[in-house]
Amino acid sequence: MITRKRLATGACALLAALAVALLPTGAAADEPVAKETPKVELVLDVSGSMRARDIDGQSRMSAAKQAFNEVLDAVPEEVALGIRTLGADYPGQDRKRGCKDTRQLYPVGPLDRTEAKTAVATLAPTGWTPIGPALLGAADDLEGGDATRRIVLITDGEDTCGVDPCQIARQIAAEGIHLVIDTLGLVPDAKTRQQLACIAEATGGTYTSIHRTEDLSRRVRQLVDRAADPVVVPVDAKGAARCVDAPQLKPGLYTDRESFGEHRWYRVDLLPGQELRASVSVSADRAVNDDYGVLLRAVTLHGREIVRGAEAGDGRTDVISTGLRYPKPQLDDDVADDVKPAAETVCLQVSNSFSAPPSVKTTPGMPIELTVDVVDGPATASDVASFGLGRGWWLLGLLVLVGFVAGLLWGWLSRWRVAVWRTN
Repeated sequence: MITRKRLATGACALLAALAVALLPTGAAADEPVAKETPKVELVLDVSGSMRARDIDGQSRMSAAKQAFNEVLDAVPEEVALGIRTLGADYPGQDRKRGCKDTRQLYPVGPLDRTEAKTAVATLAPTGWTPIGPALLGAADDLEGGDATRRIVLITDGEDTCGVDPCQIARQIAAEGIHLVIDTLGLVPDAKTRQQLACIAEATGGTYTSIHRTEDLSRRVRQLVDRAADPVVVPVDAKGAARCVDAPQLKPGLYTDRESFGEHRWYRVDLLPGQELRASVSVSADRAVNDDYGVLLRAVTLHGREIVRGAEAGDGRTDVISTGLRYPKPQLDDDVADDVKPAAETVCLQVSNSFSAPPSVKTTPGMPIELTVDVVDGPATASDVASFGLGRGWWLLGLLVLVGFVAGLLWGWLSRWRVAVWRTN
């Protein structure tokens, strides 16, 4: 009897062990879900107007091809990239056919750089500019999943098919699929700027005016990298007219719009021993007058200026940037350890001195991007100066000393020469 009970007990234990082995373990259930691959589709205008030779002495099409080659070489491995064209195939005058002229040149997926470059190299400026249908096609190409999705539209003109692409962008945004459309205008006129800015604004994207090949390549790379690292997607932050009403910002990238000559305020909390690093970029997304500038100031709640960064320019520009750093000293050693340090509220003021010709609309305001970062500061605030302006004082002291010694030597030599001359 005892033997049978032992056998039964052993059999039950064996079955229990097998059952536990077959069930999913807690560790497996807690394993992080694999992150979906971010998707980007570059939509390139290949219409007849891309023949114009006004970018670095070459045609707009040649500039776009050169930029694409550089971008394709730099695409991160974790990004699924595709390419769609508009106006690349139908050269005729039939508007109905011309407004359907959009196709996927390279499918969204793992990138074969040689194949993609070869496909782009075969393009030649051909037909119409069906921006609206191209955006709908690109949205279908990127459909499915919860991955980051981004359309980068590169064109030199407004839609020629009578369908408002801005309205199509609003429809895409209303679907709630979190698809962002960034637009780049090649040497755009006022109507093109207005239309492309509207498309970008409708989906939370950005608009950039392009006049040089290197600017096109750099901006497209930035947007592709932004898709690969979603944490850098700008967050809307509506600046206020006064610091007391300003939004409280954490470290991150923020976007806003600022009218010509406007001041906008934001707030950041800074603890002792931390350093605030901030930068701002203002994009001139329309024609502006010569002589412009941007100012970024860090100010206390009582209005005392702490530090500022400023940049000015003259002539044509696409974007102008400046930045600042403010290290807050650590608490004195005699402060009790159990005393919780109080944070200082730093007011950030963003101002610009842009102006526009009378024919240019000043609304909506120009897009700005504000970067805020809070890092561990140096041991003392003077450490920053010792690697910056402090060395200037050392150099000044050295120059004074060298000048003093040189003056003594020159005086001695002059007296010696006069003495020799009198002797002779």
